[in-house]
Amino acid sequence: MLIETETTPNPSTLKFLPGRAVMEGGTRDFATPEEADASPLAEALFALGDVEGVFFGRDFVSVTAGPGSNWSNLKPDVLSILLDHFSGGMPLFRPAPAGGSAAEVSVDDPADADIIDQIKDLIETRVRPAVANDGGDIIYQSFNKGNVYLKMQGACAGCPSSTATLKQGIESLLKHYVPEVTGVFAV
Repeated sequence: MLIETETTPNPSTLKFLPGRAVMEGGTRDFATPEEADASPLAEALFALGDVEGVFFGRDFVSVTAGPGSNWSNLKPDVLSILLDHFSGGMPLFRPAPAGGSAAEVSVDDPADADIIDQIKDLIETRVRPAVANDGGDIIYQSFNKGNVYLKMQGACAGCPSSTATLKQGIESLLKHYVPEVTGVFAV
C-alpha cells in the first residue's frame, strides 16, 4: 500500500492520501487528544506526542504538528500508523456510547432561511471542495445580522493564510452572490 503526502498552505499540516476512502460522508476534526478518544486512528496519531490536530476528509487524513516539531522526524511515524490502520482494515471510529452528547447546533433566525440556504449552497459547492484540496474544511455555523460565522477545520485551522482565504476569498464570494452578507468570521 502506498500513501501519498501533500503539503498544505499551513506549514504545520501535511495531507496524507491512502488511495482509498477515509470517510464515506462528511468530515471529522480532532483538535485535542480527548476528542480523539472516538477514533483509534486519531488516538494513535495524537499518542505520537508531536501531533496537535487530526482531520479526516473523504479521501485524506490531515495531520497538524505541534510547535517545534520537525516533519522529517514525525512523517515516518505518521505513515507507519496510517499504513498499519488502513492495511489492517481497522475501524475508523469506536462505537458511540449509548446516550452520547448532542451535537452543537447553531440557532438561526427562521426569517433568514432563504439567505442561509444560499450561503450554505455556496459553501458546499464552491468553498468546501477548494479547501478540501488543501487538507481542510470549512463548516457553516450561523448567520446573524449580515455576519456569517464559519468553523475552520483541518489544515485551515491555524493556517497563516486562513485570514486571507476567509476575507479575500470566501467573504468576497458570499458578498457577491448574497448581498445581505456584510462580513465573514471564523469561530
